[in-house]
Amino acid sequence: MAAAVSETAHYRFPPSQAYPLNRCLFALKSDRAFGERFLADAHAATEEMGLTEGERADLRHMDRDALVARGAHPYLVFMAGLRLKMLAEPATLEYF
Repeated sequence: MAAAVSETAHYRFPPSQAYPLNRCLFALKSDRAFGERFLADAHAATEEMGLTEGERADLRHMDRDALVARGAHPYLVFMAGLRLKMLAEPATLEYF
């Protein structure tokens, strides 16, 4: 018998409509070239990912609560923000 998914689970499965947002966060986390393009021109980088204006604005401000409310996975939000900080200010964080 499969275990029931709790409504109070720490991480929930992202809704399908949040796929482009999570895909973009994954790219920011994993793809240095995409992260550099995002830092140079966030609008152009996010436009190619098919994000809405609201999602783009939340990403530019790295508004964790707003992104999670839109269906972003909290881990991806954290890691994307960390990677962007590492790219923008390389001397302030140790590369891992």
